[in-house]
Amino acid sequence: MTGTHDPLRPHAHEPNPEPPSADAAFVFTNPAGAETIVTVADLARLPQIRLPNCYIVSTGHGTSGPFTFGGVTLLELVQSRLRPGESWSQVEVISADGFGNRVLAAELHQSPPSERPILLAITRNGRPLTRRQGLVRLIVPSETDDALRQVKWVGQIVVKR
Repeated sequence: MTGTHDPLRPHAHEPNPEPPSADAAFVFTNPAGAETIVTVADLARLPQIRLPNCYIVSTGHGTSGPFTFGGVTLLELVQSRLRPGESWSQVEVISADGFGNRVLAAELHQSPPSERPILLAITRNGRPLTRRQGLVRLIVPSETDDALRQVKWVGQIVVKR
């Protein structure tokens, strides 16, 4: 996207301490444009992992942690919602308050697989996240300094070809 403004990467974000809604369900859009609703219960039914030593890097609030986040990998969610062999190149993860991040398929399909994959977190330190804490929250373990990839209050995930 050389020479074109990309609203999802990189960008500034004003800190928002209050959840935009009480509902943690989000819209999942497949490459053909079909939408489905994904709930926390749907995420909990997928294979879960725990990632220790993660930090929350918040614009305007500094860094907190370390925490152990639990949930499903973003790759696992995408693969569970697409047909086998369906092609895709990127995933847009957008907060219910409009903040977002774009993750390339190549990043999710690292070889060898990452021991610290990108995660859709539903727990922190073994306890369910509250909506105020960010339920459902995108955790990017490789990000440690600028808070531009971690998405709190996921509201939409869009998979693109």
